[in-house]
Amino acid sequence: MQVHLRQHIRTALKCTIKVTHPDFAEDIIANTEDLSDTGVFVQHPVLAGLKVGDVVYGQVQDMPIEAPVLMLEVMRVTPDGAGFRFIQQ
Repeated sequence: MQVHLRQHIRTALKCTIKVTHPDFAEDIIANTEDLSDTGVFVQHPVLAGLKVGDVVYGQVQDMPIEAPVLMLEVMRVTPDGAGFRFIQQ
């Protein structure tokens, strides 16, 4: 059994994020679970239908100014949501 040790510390962070993907009928409003320097886990059952390697766009909501839209790659999928890594644009 291979054990994967995390390279980046995760911080529990609950915030609202809008996730966009061409296969979604409409944008998904979801909640983050945790965040690291390189990625984020987002909770929403629709995200469980994504595949590792899929690319989505995410934008944090409810900020005092409009947050940037970030490109995210699916790294893992669970029944509760998906883990993404940030893609540098």
